[in-house]
Amino acid sequence: MTNFKEIVGHDDIISHLRNAIKMNRVSHAYIIEGEEGIGKKLLANVFAKTLQCEAKGDEPCDVCTSCLNFESGNHPDINYVIPTKKASIGVDDIREQLNMDIYVKPYQYPYKIYIVQDADTMTVQAQNALLKTIEEPPYYAIILLIAGNSSMFLPTVLSRCVILSLKQIEESKIEKYLAQHDHISPEQAKIFASFSRGNIGKAKMLLASEVFESIRNDVIKTIDCVIENNDFELMEMVKKLCEDKDRGAMILDFMLTWLRDLMLIKKIP
Repeated sequence: MTNFKEIVGHDDIISHLRNAIKMNRVSHAYIIEGEEGIGKKLLANVFAKTLQCEAKGDEPCDVCTSCLNFESGNHPDINYVIPTKKASIGVDDIREQLNMDIYVKPYQYPYKIYIVQDADTMTVQAQNALLKTIEEPPYYAIILLIAGNSSMFLPTVLSRCVILSLKQIEESKIEKYLAQHDHISPEQAKIFASFSRGNIGKAKMLLASEVFESIRNDVIKTIDCVIENNDFELMEMVKKLCEDKDRGAMILDFMLTWLRDLMLIKKIP
């Protein structure tokens, strides 16, 4: 079941949202920003589910009709704005999926909630169309904008939203989560947490990857080439990086993690 306890890290933001629910001081518009895989969508979903929960607490009960509707993907008053074009969210998307629907009162529950994924891809026209709604929203409306970077929004949109910035998660928390939920050894959990660089989504992706060990070996081989000044082998590795850009990006990312850990070790007296 989806609840706040399933979210790794972001304790201060979770506390902020739970207090807002307790004190009945929920805002009409939020921007939830952070890098890919950090937990933005999960946080938005749990917040929406909790707001609609019939138990009216600061954690979803998971047994009421509202919670069960949410888990089945059929909640009548939680809506997802989906772009008709992959590249960006256009003005027609906002008008047709949000603006034209938001003034119809909730079907059954206290709020009518809209979750906009990749909201920072909204065109200027789309943001201006949304602005008219968040300036004077219906009392029951809540809009959750999920974004990689809030700087892509117009200043007028930013000024009317509560901005929640999700930061990198402590590796110890990721390590603990992986060991408990994915049934791997503490040593394995530590390795995956280290390479995740504070990103729970990346940690899960690496854990599910069939090529993790192979990429890790390529990283070690590349570093050895640099240390030993083996120009020929190094050029061969660079060639491999260029031929498979996705794999190359992962190798470079792993190397950054290795260099970071090395610098941290050197700082220890």
